[in-house]
Amino acid sequence: MSEERNEFTPDLFTLEDEDGNEQVFELLDVLEYEDNTYYALVPYYGDDEDALAQDDGEFVILKTEEVNGEEMLVSIEEDAEYETIGNKFLERLNEIYGDEDDEEDEDDDEIFE
Repeated sequence: MSEERNEFTPDLFTLEDEDGNEQVFELLDVLEYEDNTYYALVPYYGDDEDALAQDDGEFVILKTEEVNGEEMLVSIEEDAEYETIGNKFLERLNEIYGDEDDEEDEDDDEIFE
């Protein structure tokens, strides 16, 4: 008997905020920029209907930093850095997902021709 395997398994991170509240995030992309590593994450809901109902299209950007000898994901404190990295992620995500939207639009156009 063969097992079917789902090729898409999201990379999930459970993060804890300053108040000790945990939330699960899905990794969208990783960016290396000026000797730093940045992560673009979106809240993970597990259920497609919940995701559609609660998704506002925004993502969280965190960077890696060594804290007490351990690599951790931390908030970006400087506005200029946050804006620069945010724009780089938007460009990259548009390249990745924008092409899919264009292909879907082309497919839709062919149906109506």
